[in-house]
Amino acid sequence: MTPITESRKRQAHNGFTRRIGEWLALAAAPTFASMAWLSALDAHGMAICATASSFSPVNTMAFMYLVMSLFHLSPWLKLASARSRRVDPATKLKQGE
Repeated sequence: MTPITESRKRQAHNGFTRRIGEWLALAAAPTFASMAWLSALDAHGMAICATASSFSPVNTMAFMYLVMSLFHLSPWLKLASARSRRVDPATKLKQGE
């Protein structure tokens, strides 16, 4: 590989595409949570059509979307962790007094 090709690869990974990937990762959890909510709202209509209706108001699709939103929470937890590690100078002064 030529040095120019290596340089372009590094730029592609570090620039705009990385930020888009971070935003897409943050968008997954709320999207799945809203899909779970919408599926749960429609669960009563689907229970009437089911042969073995369950007592649970949450159907299997809503449960699946809820689990998917939990699996995709890690970017939000990383963001919250990074923000909590930042120390505000005003807070630091108050703690030191």
